[in-house]
Amino acid sequence: MKQYLLAAAVALATVGSAAQPAVALAAQRAEPVDLDMVSRIRQEAFHHSQVMQTLAELTEDIGPRLTNSPNMDKANAWARTKLSAWGLSNVHDDAFADFGRGWEFSKAKVELLAPRALPLFALPKAWTPGTSGPVEGEAIAIDFKSKADIEKHKGQLRGKIVFLDPEREYKPGTEPDFHRHDEATLEGLQEFSVPADRDADRDKRIKQYMERRELAEEVRKFLVEEGVLASFSISDRDNGIVRSTGGGSRKAGEPVGVPELGMIAEHYNQVIRALENGETVRLRVDVDSRFTTDEDRDGYNTIAEIPGSGPKASEVVMLGAHMDSWHTGTGAADNGAGVAVMMEAVRILKKIGVKPRRTIRIALWSGEEQGLIGSADYVARTFASYPEPTDPAQKALPSFLREDHGTLQRKPAYDRFSAYFNLDNGSGKIRGVYAQENLAAMPIFEAWMAPFADVGATVVVSRNTGSTDHISFDRVGLPGFQFVQDRLDYGTNVHHTNLDTYDHASAQDLKQAAAIVASVVYHAAMRDQKMPRKAMVD
Repeated sequence: MKQYLLAAAVALATVGSAAQPAVALAAQRAEPVDLDMVSRIRQEAFHHSQVMQTLAELTEDIGPRLTNSPNMDKANAWARTKLSAWGLSNVHDDAFADFGRGWEFSKAKVELLAPRALPLFALPKAWTPGTSGPVEGEAIAIDFKSKADIEKHKGQLRGKIVFLDPEREYKPGTEPDFHRHDEATLEGLQEFSVPADRDADRDKRIKQYMERRELAEEVRKFLVEEGVLASFSISDRDNGIVRSTGGGSRKAGEPVGVPELGMIAEHYNQVIRALENGETVRLRVDVDSRFTTDEDRDGYNTIAEIPGSGPKASEVVMLGAHMDSWHTGTGAADNGAGVAVMMEAVRILKKIGVKPRRTIRIALWSGEEQGLIGSADYVARTFASYPEPTDPAQKALPSFLREDHGTLQRKPAYDRFSAYFNLDNGSGKIRGVYAQENLAAMPIFEAWMAPFADVGATVVVSRNTGSTDHISFDRVGLPGFQFVQDRLDYGTNVHHTNLDTYDHASAQDLKQAAAIVASVVYHAAMRDQKMPRKAMVD
C-alpha cells in the first residue's frame, strides 16, 4: 500500500484547528492516510452510488421492520442476498434468544360519530391487539395518576373508549424544522461538559420510574378487566404527526391490554374539549393488527465480512446500523439511512477491490428500538459481558439503570477487536465523529477526516453521544464510535413518526456519508495498530 503523510492535509481541517494542541497536530501528521485509496472511494461513492437504490428497496419495497415481524424477516433475507451478490463472505443471520413475538398491522380507521361526524387520524401501538372488526362506544377521559384512580373507576368502563392523556396546548414552532450545522454549532460541539457528581436524587428517580411502569401495567390489566373497547394517547408532536411506538407486550403470556392507538394532537384535543364541555362523544374504531407468532422466538441480526489477510486477519473492524424500525412509517431515517450507508460502504470497498489487513465485518442489528438488544446480545456472546447482578433490587431494574455491573468477563475475541463505527441519526451528511472521550483516537480521526473537509466533514469532538448501538461496545471498553451528522428534520418531523419515509432522505448526504464510512473503515483495517482504547471507569 502506498501511503501519504497528511502534513499538507492538516490545513483542510479548518473548524477548531486553531485550538488544537501541538501534540495533537504532531500525531495527526504522523497518521498515514492513503490518498490514492480515498480518491478511488470518492469516485465510486460520488459517481456510481447505489445508496438510494438500496434505501428504496429496504423502505419502499419491504417497508417498516418491527423486530420479529414478517417484514423484518424479509429485510434479513434481502440483506443477505445483497451482501452475497456484492461478494462479501460469511453472510449469515445471527440469532439472539427469545426476543418475543412478531406483530404487524394493516388497517387503522377511527371515526368521530357524535357530537358530529369527522374522520380522526390515529395509528396503533405495536404489540397491542386489534378490534376484531369495527367497534363503537362512548369516549371517556381518565388521567391515571395512581392506583386510586383505578379504584375510582371500577365498574364504570364497560364498552367505553378511554382517552388517557389530558389536552396538550399547541405551541407554534419558533425554529426551522430543517437544520444543518454551521460554524457556530460545530464549534459548540467541541465543548466538553464535565460530569456532575453522582445524582443525589437518582434513587428517587429510579423509584418513580418503577412506580410508573408498575402503574402502566396495572392500568393495562384494568382496562381489559373492565371491558374497554380501545384506548388513545396523544402524539407528542404537533402539525398532524403521529408518534406511536410500543404498547402492550411482545412477550408471550404477558397481558397485552386493549387496542391502543396514538392520535394526532389536533384531533385528540378536540375530543378532550368536547368531553370537558359535557358533550357525549361517540367513536367507531376499526384496527386490524395481529401477533404473527404465538410463542416467543429468536430475533436476528445480519452479519457479513470482507476477510482480512496476513497476520492481522483474525483482528476485526466493524461497522453497523440497526435495520429494525417502528411500524408507522417505513423506517427510512431511523434507520434505513444508516443501513443503506453501511451497506454502500462495504459495496464500495468490494467494488474497488480492497485487500484489508484486518477483517471488516458489517452488522445490521435488530431490536435496537427496544433497548439495543441485538447489538448488546452480540457483544456479550462475542466479546465481553457483565454477569447478571445477584442483588434482587438491581436485577429487577432495566440494565441501563443498574449500578452493580460486577467484573467484566472478556472472551478471546475481545483482544482481537479494533473498533466499531455506527450511523444512526437520520440521513444528514457526516460532519465529523464523536470520540466518546477516547482522546488517543482524536488525532487519528482528524487525519482520516481531513480529505473530506471539502464535503463538510471537519470536526472531531471528545464528547460522548448515546442511545444507539455503539454503546453496546463502549460500555464493555471496546472502541465504539458514532458520527456527527446534520439533523435535517430528524428530530422535528420524522423520528419514530409516520413521516419517517424515503421522501425525507437526502441523496447527496448519503453519498457523502458512505464515502467517509468506507474510508474510515478501510484505514482502521489497514493501520499498524488497533484503535486505542480509553481507560475503563468503574
